Amino acid sequence: MASRRLLCSLLRSASGRSVSKPSNSNPPASTAPSQPPPAKVAGRGKITDEFTGPGAIGQVCQVIVAVVDVRFDEGLPPILTALEVMNHSIRLVLEVAQHLGENMVRTIAMDGTEGLVRGQPILNAGSPITVPVGKATLGRIINVIEEPIDDKGELSTSFADQATEQQILVTGIKVVDLLAPYQRGGKIGLFGGAGVGKTVLTMELINNVGKAHGGFSVFAGVGERTREGNDLYREMIESGVIKLGDNQAESKCALVYGQMNEPLGACARVGLTGLTVAEHSRDAEGQDVLLFIDNIFCFTQANSEVSALLGRIPSAVGLQERITTTKKGSITSVHAIYISELGIYPAVDPLDSASRMLSPHILGEEHYSTARGLQKVLQNYKNLQDIIAILGMDEFREDDKFNCCSWS
Repeated sequence: MASRRLLCSLLRSASGRSVSKPSNSNPPASTAPSQPPPAKVAGRGKITDEFTGPGAIGQVCQVIVAVVDVRFDEGLPPILTALEVMNHSIRLVLEVAQHLGENMVRTIAMDGTEGLVRGQPILNAGSPITVPVGKATLGRIINVIEEPIDDKGELSTSFADQATEQQILVTGIKVVDLLAPYQRGGKIGLFGGAGVGKTVLTMELINNVGKAHGGFSVFAGVGERTREGNDLYREMIESGVIKLGDNQAESKCALVYGQMNEPLGACARVGLTGLTVAEHSRDAEGQDVLLFIDNIFCFTQANSEVSALLGRIPSAVGLQERITTTKKGSITSVHAIYISELGIYPAVDPLDSASRMLSPHILGEEHYSTARGLQKVLQNYKNLQDIIAILGMDEFREDDKFNCCSWS
């Protein structure tokens, strides 16, 4: 009963306060309209649609392997903006990939996230990731965020119309130029398993194009083993494609590495870094550039894993709208693609290789008829292989024996 009486008295008291009104006989003094209380920005920050400018500071909210969520007090940095982690043991660059709402962005780390903690300050760089381009990159090895990794000092920081005519890129490799000629400014895929010679063929192309035609090459190593990357660098020095010391400006190749031991963000973006270097050589210097990506399987795998971490569905197709020929120069991209294959040397299958440039209207009737005649001989030999294994060559006609001996 005592508690019920106490509750009733509290209700009557609250009711009396709710109906009380100020007296009109003594109006309040005239004052300026009261301002709303300031919004609290501690913790979650104000929700706004404005973008933050360079120098804005955010905080790490969540770390998921190569994906880092960052919250800003006011506004959001635009997509593809570079952010830099402060108070970290190494230089760690993040690239904005998504806007999550509530002043949060989801970013991709370009290096390892070990040691990163919640609440760590993040600096907005105010621009996308930039890389050095031009002759300063020739003979050098850089990573995805422009840092040189060859222990030869810092790089200098100096930073179309599409052609419709189809032209042949002469590689100097006879089996390629005859059966599967490359288009100048086209896209070429080198398919093969581990150890069949994709990198060796790539090295031969870089050497031939650099020495015979004076062209430049850009090699983007995506998911390369550290040993393979070092071996390729040493072989290029020995062959004269890369020159050291005072003659470094005469080098014919730039190397961009995102190695196997580096995080997903580096492997997913190193191909774009190589493309940026190649585009500058084409557009600003009018060079014919060979862009090598070894290998494209690791590139697509890294992007698929990053898409999964971002909660996206990986795309099935895509168009390379910028790898093309212009009136100033060209970029011919050569992609080494890992597949399970037999150990056949050299890494060129004359029957499975194909090129849309193999046409009498482009190559001429003599080149076309020679290539088709050779493919016919090789196909006949392939059809006779099972019979050779069972019966031997003694049971063949003379023309079949001639074909088999020609191939052997």
